[in-house]
Amino acid sequence: MIKLASVIALLGVQAATVHTGQHFNSTMSEHIGTGLNMPPWSMKLGIGGTRRGSQLGVAIASLDDLFAAERPTAVVVQGDTNSALAGAIAANAHAIPLIHVEAGLRSFDRRMPEESNRVLTDHLADMCCAPTELNRRNLLREGIPPERIVVTGNTVVEAVSSALPDRTARLATARRFELVENQYVLATLHRPENVDDETTLRHLLTELASLPAPVVLPLHPRTQRQVAEFGLEHLLRRLTCTEPLVYRDFVALAHGAALVVSDSGGLQEEVTVLKRPIVVVRRSTERPEIEGVFGTLAPPGPGLGAVLREWLATAGERRERLVRLPSPYGDGMASSRVTRLIKEQAALPPGPSSTAA
Repeated sequence: MIKLASVIALLGVQAATVHTGQHFNSTMSEHIGTGLNMPPWSMKLGIGGTRRGSQLGVAIASLDDLFAAERPTAVVVQGDTNSALAGAIAANAHAIPLIHVEAGLRSFDRRMPEESNRVLTDHLADMCCAPTELNRRNLLREGIPPERIVVTGNTVVEAVSSALPDRTARLATARRFELVENQYVLATLHRPENVDDETTLRHLLTELASLPAPVVLPLHPRTQRQVAEFGLEHLLRRLTCTEPLVYRDFVALAHGAALVVSDSGGLQEEVTVLKRPIVVVRRSTERPEIEGVFGTLAPPGPGLGAVLREWLATAGERRERLVRLPSPYGDGMASSRVTRLIKEQAALPPGPSSTAA
């Protein structure tokens, strides 16, 4: 939703948007896009949060019915979600041109379901929109023909730039949570490997609570459910916990944070625009462009606390260096390039929206 908002705006009435319902929490699925000028959804499938195999099956069947009833000229999927793979399979079944936005990312970690999703989607795609040159090389190594790959940059740059409020509004958002700019940590946790294991989740929450700075933690529905199931509510008392935030508020808090701690893929990209250091709480990443520069990998375990405290202690110096560095994810024109490629695949007139590619 966030990363395709600018593409949908450029396509205008030529775009029909399908909400699968993979994120079924009302804040996650509806209100998080506030401020992105998203049009109403053309259709909602309501597949809900089930096991991965069931979710894929229902989504593929629903999209297959939709494409059979009203065949689109092209299908656009973004990222590495179950919804993206379902859209790719359904489009392939109907021989509809498929465009994969954010193609070529690789963690080389098959334990992550997202890795299988992105690999399969890339190989089904007629056009792979690769954010970086590294992503293009990944695709070429897997035998994807070069004519099916274009380095476009990542639409996250436009999303962050368009959603980030001015300084007055950012400070007001921080005050709502009793936070002071550059004196707090923003954390997010949602990946199964971090939140579905009681010992790991307990360790992560304990380490966050022990940091010598306030920590704000917007709770993903999955994380909230697991905290309750494991009886870990007491570990949240020293954290500032919130419901999932609308995107404008979230990027405002990220911009003002001394340090970001997360297992999110998208947030690894967003900090390169916001110029904030990040500790990625994972064993692997599909975004190595940020490693050692904008952030570092720190898997859950005995050494995590020391890494968090070291990065927090040096956050000010790191921010000063990051301000001078361009984002590795492009120049803010990715949406125009992607829109042009979509129109070419769909055999649509180019129009003024695609001339800036």
